[in-house]
Amino acid sequence: MARSVRALTLLLLAATATPALAQADTAPGADETATGGDIVVTAQKIEQRSIDVPITISATSGEQLRNLGIGDLDELSNYIPGLNIQEQSANNPGIVIRGITSDSGSAQQAARVTLYYNGTDISRSRGSYQAIYDVDRIEVIKGPQATLFGTASAVGAISIISARPKPGFSGEVNASYGNFDAITLGGFINLGSDKVAGRVAAEWKKRDGYVRNLAAGQEDLYAQDQLGVRGSLRLTPTENFTADLILTYDRQRHSGTPFISGTYPTASGPADPFGDAALGGSPLSESVLGLAKLGLRRDVYDANLTLAWEVADDWTITMVNSYRDFDSLEVFDADGSAAWYLEFAEDAKGWQFNHETRFSYNSDAFRGSFGWNGFVEDGSQVVPFSSEEGTFLQCAARLIPNLPCIAPDGSVAAAAATGILTGGLATAIPYSSTFGNIGKNQSYSVFADGTWIPTEALEITAGVRALIEKRRSGFFAVVPRSVISGGASLIPGQVDTAGQTFYTEDSFQAFLPRFNVLYRFADGFNGFATVSKGRRSPTVNLGARATPTGPVANITDIAAENVWNYEVGLKASTGGFSGSLGVYYQKYDNFQVSVVQPNGTTLTQSAGTASNLGVDAEAAYAVTSWLRLFGNVAYIDGGIDNKAQFAAFAGDRFRLQPEWQAAAGFTINADMGGGMRFFATPSITYRSKIFFELPNNPLISQDAVTLVNARAGVSFADERFEIAGFIRNATDENYLLDAGNTGGAFGIPTFIPAEPRLYGVQVVGRF
Repeated sequence: MARSVRALTLLLLAATATPALAQADTAPGADETATGGDIVVTAQKIEQRSIDVPITISATSGEQLRNLGIGDLDELSNYIPGLNIQEQSANNPGIVIRGITSDSGSAQQAARVTLYYNGTDISRSRGSYQAIYDVDRIEVIKGPQATLFGTASAVGAISIISARPKPGFSGEVNASYGNFDAITLGGFINLGSDKVAGRVAAEWKKRDGYVRNLAAGQEDLYAQDQLGVRGSLRLTPTENFTADLILTYDRQRHSGTPFISGTYPTASGPADPFGDAALGGSPLSESVLGLAKLGLRRDVYDANLTLAWEVADDWTITMVNSYRDFDSLEVFDADGSAAWYLEFAEDAKGWQFNHETRFSYNSDAFRGSFGWNGFVEDGSQVVPFSSEEGTFLQCAARLIPNLPCIAPDGSVAAAAATGILTGGLATAIPYSSTFGNIGKNQSYSVFADGTWIPTEALEITAGVRALIEKRRSGFFAVVPRSVISGGASLIPGQVDTAGQTFYTEDSFQAFLPRFNVLYRFADGFNGFATVSKGRRSPTVNLGARATPTGPVANITDIAAENVWNYEVGLKASTGGFSGSLGVYYQKYDNFQVSVVQPNGTTLTQSAGTASNLGVDAEAAYAVTSWLRLFGNVAYIDGGIDNKAQFAAFAGDRFRLQPEWQAAAGFTINADMGGGMRFFATPSITYRSKIFFELPNNPLISQDAVTLVNARAGVSFADERFEIAGFIRNATDENYLLDAGNTGGAFGIPTFIPAEPRLYGVQVVGRF
C-alpha cells in the first residue's frame, strides 16, 4: 500500500512539473553539435530527436564517451540514471535497468534486458559482452519495449550502434599507457564514395592484474588482454537502397577473477577482500577444467547484414539478418583460497540467428510499422568441478578435530586430511565431476506499431507483438562416487545421469502491448505518458534426481514473469538546455529469482509478486560555447512484496539495485588560438547501498560508493592531434564489485574488489 501511495504522489508531481524541473534527455553528452544538446536516436526504429520519443531514453554519443574517458559499458552505466552494469568478467556481465537484473548464465533461462548490437539481439549472457570502440552512439531505452526490441526487453534495452562507413578518406590512431602497465591501441580507417564505402576499426587492450595472487604458478588477478576488430561495408547503389554488412570479432584472454575469501587467511594475514589473494586453482586444471591457469578464454564472431529500401513515397522496408557465435571458457577458484577445494570452470558455447523484416510508413498524419521476427539459439553451459577428496571433506565438514582448512599462516592444513582419513593409504585423491545444461530456443513473432498525429501537438501510439516460442532444455551430469565417504557424490545433491542427457520442451504464446501519448505543450517542451507490458519467458528448469531404479529427469516449470509499466514524464530542449523527467511504477507477477544452491548450482525460483517505483532525471546545459554542464539522478524503491507467503524473499530489495544513483560534471572545450584547444571533463558519480543476493544479507552488500573521474588535455593542428590524461576512481576508494558468489553456497562467501585508482595518458592522431 505504501508503495502505491508513493507511486500516485510521484506521478502527480511529474504531471505538474515545470521545464525547470526537467532533466537531460541525453546522457552527459549527447551530440554537442546538435541544437540544445539534443541527439538523433532510432529507439522507435526511425530517426527522431530524443525529445520527440514518448519513452524514457538516455543516449550517449561516441564523442561524449571519449570526453568522459569511457572504454567499457560498465563505466558508462555510472552516468546513466537507472542503469547499472556489473562486469564480473566478460563471461559474466550483470545488466541492471531500473533495479532489475539480467545475468543468468544458464542456457535454459531467458534474459530480461535486451542488448542490441547494430539492430539485433545479443542478449544471451555469456555471449553478450561487446567492446564499445568506434561507436556512433549508445541508446539506453527504459521500460518494457517488446514491440520495438523483442521479448528479451522485459525491463528495457541497450542498443549499441557502431560508426558506419561514409564517403571520403579519414582515419584515427590512438594509444594510451597507464598504471598496471595498461596499454590500449586503437583506431579506424574509412574510405569510400557515395556508392561504396568501407571502414575497418580495431582496439587492443592489455593490462596487468590489479589483485596480487600469492599462489605459485598463477598470474595476478584481473589482468586484461582483449582484442576487437570490426569491418563494415556500405553499399548505396541508388538513393533509395542501402546495404550494410558488418563483421565483428571479439577476443578476451584475461587472468582469473579475484574471488577472495572472507573466511580464510593468506600468507599476508587475515582474510581481506582488498588485500592479497591466494587462489591456487587445481593441479589438474588443464586436463579437468580446460585451462592450465585461472582465467578466461573467450571468442565471439558476429555477422550482420541490414538492407533498407525506400520502395515508395513514405514507405520503407528494412531487413536485418544476423548470426552470432560465442565460445567462452572461464576457470575460477570458488573457495577463494590456496586449497584444492572448490575449483570450477564454466564452458559456455552457443550460436544465435536473427531475422527481422519491418515495413514502415511515415507521413504527416500517421507513421507506423509492421513485420515479423524469427530468433533461434542453441547454447550450452557445462560446469566441470575439481577437488581433492580429503581437502574437500575437511574444509566442508571438519571431520578431523583441530585441523583447520587453512592455517593462520595461509598454508593448506586440510591437505593432510586424506592421509589421516585413509590411515596413510593415500595422500591425495583427486575428484572431478561435471554437469551441463542445454537450451535450444525458438521465438517467432509478428508486430505492429502505429502513431496517429491528429494535430501538430498530439501523437498517440499503440503497438503489440504476438509471440510464439518453443523452449527445449537439456541436462546431463557425470558424478563419480566419493572414495573416502562412499557417498553418491562428493558435493551433496549432485546426481549422475548415467551417461544420459535428459530433454524436455514446452511451447508458449503471449501478446505484449504498449500505449504512448506525446503532447507538445510548447516549442521544445513535451510531455508523455506510457503503459507497456513486459515478459520474461518461462523457464523450463531441467535437472536430475535419484530414484531406486536410477536417475530420472527432474523438471521444474517456472511460469513467465510479467510486468506492467506505467510512466509519465516531461522533456525539454530550449536554448542551451535539454532535459527530461520520468516517473514510473512497475508491477511484477511471478518474479523470477536465481538462487545459489548448496551444490554450487543456481536454481530459478518464483519469488511471488514485486513492485518498483522510481524517478529518472537528466539535465545538460551549454553555459557558453566552451562550457557544458551535465547531471542526472535516479531514485528506485523496489523489491519483493512484503507478504508472508513469499517467505525468505518478502520485503527484500532487488539484487544490485541502489536506492539512489547520481552523476554530475562539466565539459570545457576552449579555443586557445593557433589551432589549439583545451578540453577537460571532470565528473563525480554516486551509488547508494546495494545487496548482492536474494534473500538480502547485510554481510553480502556494498555501502554507498562515490567515484571521481576526469579526462583533460589539449588538441592542436585544428584537432588533428591531441594528448590527454585520464584518471578513474581518483580517490582510490575501496569498494566491492560482487560478494557471496559460489563460495557463499558452501558457507564461505567470497568478495570481488572493484577497480582501484587507474590513470594514464593518451595520444590521438586523426587524418
